[in-house]
Amino acid sequence: MKGLLHVFNGGRLEISDKYSFDVPQIQSEMDWKILVDDFLSNSEKFANQVEQLPDNLLDEPFVDEKYGSYLRNIEGVIEHSYYHLGQVSLIKKMISK
Repeated sequence: MKGLLHVFNGGRLEISDKYSFDVPQIQSEMDWKILVDDFLSNSEKFANQVEQLPDNLLDEPFVDEKYGSYLRNIEGVIEHSYYHLGQVSLIKKMISK
């Protein structure tokens, strides 16, 4: 979401799959809290930004036509978040048994 927010705010598209695992190691409860707080903050900002987008922008290319439309990317990040929520739910069930 952070990368999409950057684009929504006029920045360049700088996210890439090659950076998918470039997350600082979680070595303490504070590290975890910072990661969660950052995610929740970006999620709220993302929802607010999407709400403010003009309808006609949704069908426009997102940065470049090869990336599809704004709508495709918005739906994609939402679906990807559901995927990770499912992973968290399964892991939580596994460790609570």
